[in-house]
Amino acid sequence: MNPLIQQRVASFCQRFGVELPILLSPMAGACPVPLSAAVANAGGMGAMGAVLSAPEQIGQWMDAFRVQSPGPAQVNVWIPDPAPLREPVAEAATRQFLAQWGPDVPASAGDAGPADFDAQFDALIQARPAVASTIMGVFSSAQVQRLKDAGIAWFACATTLAEALQAQAAGADAVIAQGMEAGGHRGAFDAAQAERQMVGLFALLPRLVDNLDVPVIAAGGIADGRGVAAALLLGASAVQVGTAFLAAEESDIPSAWRDALAAAEPETTCATRAFSGRLGRALATDYVRAAAAAEAPSPQPYPVQRGLTAGMRRQASADNRLAAMQAWAGQSAWLARRAPAAEIQRAIWAQAQELL
Repeated sequence: MNPLIQQRVASFCQRFGVELPILLSPMAGACPVPLSAAVANAGGMGAMGAVLSAPEQIGQWMDAFRVQSPGPAQVNVWIPDPAPLREPVAEAATRQFLAQWGPDVPASAGDAGPADFDAQFDALIQARPAVASTIMGVFSSAQVQRLKDAGIAWFACATTLAEALQAQAAGADAVIAQGMEAGGHRGAFDAAQAERQMVGLFALLPRLVDNLDVPVIAAGGIADGRGVAAALLLGASAVQVGTAFLAAEESDIPSAWRDALAAAEPETTCATRAFSGRLGRALATDYVRAAAAAEAPSPQPYPVQRGLTAGMRRQASADNRLAAMQAWAGQSAWLARRAPAAEIQRAIWAQAQELL
């Protein structure tokens, strides 16, 4: 391996307590403890996506993780958006549209609010994961100080150089460069700018590396050793992998979602607001395509849309019905395979080492 790459990777691994520069992406609802523990036990870092988690669930997850692994984990939280503007007429049209894809949607469904962020943060401090990570913005200076006092590192997701510089100035220990290829929600600080900031990882990554002093973690479309090698060559200190682990034996996503990954072409994923009101990349299911049609109502803002679609999403998962399922996926979904997570991780790193 190139000595400069080797030194950069070794420095990152030593600082953040991993053996391999491969981190599990924090995928809310798709990061069960056994999957995170398997990744951490294989030398990487586990992850919890805590956006919808009650404060007590953060502590419970970390307790369960520590029973299964002595390795590190990150807990990811969303920086709150401003309160949404409500439009009753538009919400009624969305409810009527969604009733075609699941149960009837009561008007009260749109009242669903975000989690109590301050309470989540307090629980995170108490749970003391190795890393707290953010998406959609940055912590306050007071929160950063509390993290430092607790010995918790902070990884900040960014989709542009401007966001990355803001995160670095706020005290982030590392920045996650999230390319447009990534599955799940986009990390744009300004929700309204998400579509305009769809930059591919291998254009975004060197831009951040050239302008930041903190380590950069590459995320988006990395699902095998080729992607890892390319990211490290472009200056990343580590990578974050999500979709490639969705088919792992420890994953607990519905089988229809898991099986669809193997058949997904890069162009059969798309960025959509149809599930939550925030932009995210998912498989282009029947519902996603219908929601993008000209005659379909526009999605409501986050978290109103998330509340309105909750019944549909729950029912689709219970029925194992892909058509209306919230099936997040990155553009390299076809590389996901059914195998133990540790085997997937080892194979990715072995291929990357060989190429480097």
